[in-house]
Amino acid sequence: MTSLGVVFKPQNPPERLREVVRVADSTGLEQLWLCEDCFAEGGISTAAAALAWSEQVRIGVGVLPAPLRNVAVTAMEIATLERMFPGRPMWGVGHGNQQWMGQAGGRVASPLTLLHEYLDALRGLLAGERITVGGRYARLDDVALDWPPVTAPAVVVGGFGPRTLRLAGEFADGVITGTTLNGMRQAVELTRQGRAAREHSGDFSFMVQLVAATGPDADARAEAEVRKLGHDITDGLCAVGDARAIADTIAQWAEAGADTVILEPTPDEPDPVGFFRFIAEKVRPLVR
Repeated sequence: MTSLGVVFKPQNPPERLREVVRVADSTGLEQLWLCEDCFAEGGISTAAAALAWSEQVRIGVGVLPAPLRNVAVTAMEIATLERMFPGRPMWGVGHGNQQWMGQAGGRVASPLTLLHEYLDALRGLLAGERITVGGRYARLDDVALDWPPVTAPAVVVGGFGPRTLRLAGEFADGVITGTTLNGMRQAVELTRQGRAAREHSGDFSFMVQLVAATGPDADARAEAEVRKLGHDITDGLCAVGDARAIADTIAQWAEAGADTVILEPTPDEPDPVGFFRFIAEKVRPLVR
């Protein structure tokens, strides 16, 4: 079965999160995703609150920007929440928006090198290892977590460039991407190449994030949002319309290779709480 998630957009004030979490949890939605967009809301802080306010919905952070976060601190925070709420958080890391990274003083010359080093160190720490590394960016001297997770969590990469997709396949447990529908099969193949390079045999999750909208002005809102991302509404990056239309779009992506479809409402969604309820109660039953 295709897993289904919905994003709580950081354009919404943080105080609206509680109601959204409770709706997601009570309606049986599988995944609620949070963002760490600069300079809106913190991913770890919102994840901690969402986990505390819920009982069963899985809470994802997609994604934590590696240039802004010391890898040891990220490992400490992830491990803490994994021990408090075992099995429910989902963790994504990525390059971050390069303009934002520059504004915050964290932009690096080689984002790909940083992410590679970061993933190696982060996953090692979360597995309970003692790490000493002197990389170009990741530098740790005899570091181990006092309270590592009982079971090391999966870590996924957010990205869509060919080298990032290969990196995700080689060093991560999954990928969150925003590729077009026509480019999906190639994206899956790139991650497979990465896994083959390191002879991975475990599970790998391929997640896609789509702009979603319903209601009388859904087409206009969705088109405006995908154009900001440099795409056209015909690229397949939108799930728009009534419950059946959105479910049919999800099915197309599942057929193309997506294990999880994450629906992102437009920033101007007039009723964020109602949108979560609509996806959980109307769309989810139509998705195989």
